[in-house]
Amino acid sequence: MPDRLEVQSCIAAWTSLPVGVVTLAERFGSRTVDNAAFEAMVAHVSGLLAPFEAEHGLRERSKGRSVHMLGTSGTVTTLAGVHLGLPRYDRSKVDGCWLGSERARAVTAGLLASSFEERAAQPCIGETLAEFVLGGCAILEAMLRTWPCERLRVADRGLREGILATLMAEDGVYRSDRRNGYWRR
Repeated sequence: MPDRLEVQSCIAAWTSLPVGVVTLAERFGSRTVDNAAFEAMVAHVSGLLAPFEAEHGLRERSKGRSVHMLGTSGTVTTLAGVHLGLPRYDRSKVDGCWLGSERARAVTAGLLASSFEERAAQPCIGETLAEFVLGGCAILEAMLRTWPCERLRVADRGLREGILATLMAEDGVYRSDRRNGYWRR
């Protein structure tokens, strides 16, 4: 397993934005989202990404290269579940799957064309997420427009799990089993 300094030297830049699905739902609506509201969400997030991109030039640095994004939890796992047509959310099928950017956009378009009730009826969405999934799709779309890529790698394990696993490994509590892709004592 690479040490923390090795991993950190591979990171070109990072940021955290003051926006999320709840913020977008409160500002642009959530139950009824039409194309104009969706594009307004995408524009808002794109505006927040623009200074970061201007400073670091990641789009230019990735031009002509085979690039993919890693998406963790939330929207990308939901899109993957819908894409796979799962009768209920199944972490083992979603975690690690690949989702082409165009396919992610097609799933988004289908959700955008759906009513709140139709989104809520999706087994991998449900009533709770039906209000927020389009905000997440708008964030993803803003990122794809800023940094075009061929596909997304979907990870069902979130940021906190990764941080916890890293801290535990550094303390010698757990170690990585790369062959099987999990942490163990």
